[in-house]
Amino acid sequence: MTRLADNAKLKSLDLYNKDLGRVPNSVWQNPELERLNLADNSLVSISEEIGKLVNLTMLDLGHNQLSSLPESIGHLNKLRFLYLSNNKLKTLPGSLWELKTLIYLNITDNGLTSLPDKVGQLSNLIELRLYNNQLVSLPESIGALKNLRELHLMNNRLTSIPESMGNLRNLKKLILEGNRIESLPNSLGKAIYLTDLDLRNNSLKNIPNSIGKLKQLRFLDLRANQLSSLPVGIAKLENLEKLDLRWNKSLSISKWIAKLEEHGCIVYR
Repeated sequence: MTRLADNAKLKSLDLYNKDLGRVPNSVWQNPELERLNLADNSLVSISEEIGKLVNLTMLDLGHNQLSSLPESIGHLNKLRFLYLSNNKLKTLPGSLWELKTLIYLNITDNGLTSLPDKVGQLSNLIELRLYNNQLVSLPESIGALKNLRELHLMNNRLTSIPESMGNLRNLKKLILEGNRIESLPNSLGKAIYLTDLDLRNNSLKNIPNSIGKLKQLRFLDLRANQLSSLPVGIAKLENLEKLDLRWNKSLSISKWIAKLEEHGCIVYR
């Protein structure tokens, strides 16, 4: 490992699953590094020295034992892919939300309970993965992620989603499985490019009729909620390929469901 410092032009360093325990100081002496994989090394901390690696475009710190990250991570202003999954993070440094070049951010399987308003600054983000945390709410600023195409939020503690979610005009996948969501905002109908909407295992009693505006929707999962009826707007979803209605004990199936099936939609009820 000491030889790493001798190669000042090293572009990629893969140290995945090397049982490191700690990151050798020589790693931080490679200013030309663009890709660094430190996943699955039982790491409990990351040095502030990581801020020297200003040319990084991909950083994988997943599957470690990290409970915090250094503020200097905000110096990595070329970073596009950041993997933080399967750690012990309950908070994140404020500087992380300054990484406006990020297009992919994975913070799954941690202990986050909230996100700051600054999350809306990640204007180039395309995919955000936050499942298996303890999030109880989302900030309205999440609606500022204009380029977001995938938002994965399953298995948190959300009871609602913000009105601003309708501002995510490029969103294609919205995965909300396994939360405690009781209602959806009418504004969701503005996310007109949605193709996948997963709402299973929540506490929904109704669905807004504005869902009928999601003309690109292909998959709609409403399993295991508390629905007693469905909005007629669903009948307008001509591109719907699969509608899952199982395990809604009091759900009355509308006659127009047959029309969806005639168009080739598979309906599980």
